[in-house]
Amino acid sequence: MCSKVTYKKRTRAIPFGLILPVVLLVLLTSLPLLYIALRAHEAGLEHALNLIFRSRVYDLLLNTLKLVTVVTVLSTLIGVTTAWLIERTDLPKRKMWNALVTLPFAVPAFISSYSWISIFPSLEGFGGAILVLTLCNYPLVHLPVAAALRGMDPALEETSRSLGFNRTQTFFKVILPQLRPSLFGGAILIALHMLAEFGALSFLNYETFTTAIFDQYYVAFDGASAAMLTLVLLLLCLGFLALELLVRGKAKYAIARKGTPGMLEHIALGAIKPVAIIGLVVLTILAAGVPLGIIGYWLFTGTSSALHINDVFSALTTTLTFGFGGAVLAIVFALPLVFLTVRYQGKLAMLAERLPYFIHSLPGLVIGLTLVFFAIRYAYPFYQTTLLLLIGYAMLYLPLAQSSIRAALMQVSQQLEEMARSLGKGPLTVFMRITLPLITPGVGAGLALVFLQIMKELTATLLLRPTGVDTLATKVWEHTANAEFGASAPYAALLIVVSGLPVYLLTMRSFTQGSKQATNPLTAEI
Repeated sequence: MCSKVTYKKRTRAIPFGLILPVVLLVLLTSLPLLYIALRAHEAGLEHALNLIFRSRVYDLLLNTLKLVTVVTVLSTLIGVTTAWLIERTDLPKRKMWNALVTLPFAVPAFISSYSWISIFPSLEGFGGAILVLTLCNYPLVHLPVAAALRGMDPALEETSRSLGFNRTQTFFKVILPQLRPSLFGGAILIALHMLAEFGALSFLNYETFTTAIFDQYYVAFDGASAAMLTLVLLLLCLGFLALELLVRGKAKYAIARKGTPGMLEHIALGAIKPVAIIGLVVLTILAAGVPLGIIGYWLFTGTSSALHINDVFSALTTTLTFGFGGAVLAIVFALPLVFLTVRYQGKLAMLAERLPYFIHSLPGLVIGLTLVFFAIRYAYPFYQTTLLLLIGYAMLYLPLAQSSIRAALMQVSQQLEEMARSLGKGPLTVFMRITLPLITPGVGAGLALVFLQIMKELTATLLLRPTGVDTLATKVWEHTANAEFGASAPYAALLIVVSGLPVYLLTMRSFTQGSKQATNPLTAEI
């Protein structure tokens, strides 16, 4: 029982204002594929087949699939549980927990991996990778699911209860179907992120396609072999995207606002409340407390921890500038793309929607080399410029914005927009006054996710940054690579603090807004 809405196929023409940016986006995101194809072509067909069909590739495939599957499942279970506890129960200090459970996402995976290995050196390998990456990535499910729960119409649950369904039946028949876009969107992002993860796996000594590609580029200097490994990585991505599309289905879920968030009755945890609190405490300590504790240790005891204020301030300023600029650019790319996909559909929309997920599965190293390759040969004035770096960020993390915005837009009834259009309002006015206010939580979540990921990004930044420019992440990596853990500690601590602050403000603000009584934007604006 849920508000499942099936619309007739759209026959109206797609506005040129949507077609132009989407076509440009398709062309831009096709560059890595073109680059990989050119490099693979250099190897020749026979050599390429030999590079693909060998035992090493099978071992890498097995390692990668195990990592992706286990981390995605565990992260999804944790993310849905934390979102449910915070948004649907009488958990005390829910706003505080909402901020704390998202804080681990601000901790770069390579910092977390080093912290754990500092305590347990034997944690290397598959077990260590599962522990570290699960703790770092479950917020990718928590954030969109919490936003979906917060924006869900309480009248649906009330209707279900009035028909005799208990809370468990209501969850599986009403709530869970409404969570499908955000839940599976977050899960596919985690899976693709695991395909492209490098820093943490390098520290944890667990080999996947990404680490092997890095070795081929920087150690063996074999671009053709690396390109063939990347093609296999793309095939894996295709499989995950097809699975996500199959699970998502064709149903559309929209919210007819008959109730308000204030009507929602939080479930009493009763005797299991202490267990829930202890679980959240343990989760916070493992995911954020351990990395922060180890960083604090090196900050105060490391022999290489001399603090250079000017260097730290410069790295901080650069990080904030790059993070905000790249996040805004990703949102600008994502808005027309998602709107075209959800409201108009079609072959162009399908291609434009899925292609960024392919790109997201590629290591930042490949994106960086792609943009360097084309910039040097065809757009040299853009080589080693901030604009080129921001484009690389937007290409890498566009799916983060897509997933959050899509989940929010699918909950907006198209009837609201059609009513506004019938009153003589233009498409842009309708979008700005009706649609955008309703999808603001999704836009905000996407902005925060992209911003956080950019601040932690490493390999693409190393290749594309302007000469002499450092970010907090690159400074941490440079010092850690030279075993200067004390020197890296100030940059790592500042990176976590700066990353955590916007997440805290965003989650607290959206949490507070979700508790207030909403007004109908149709009547408020028109």
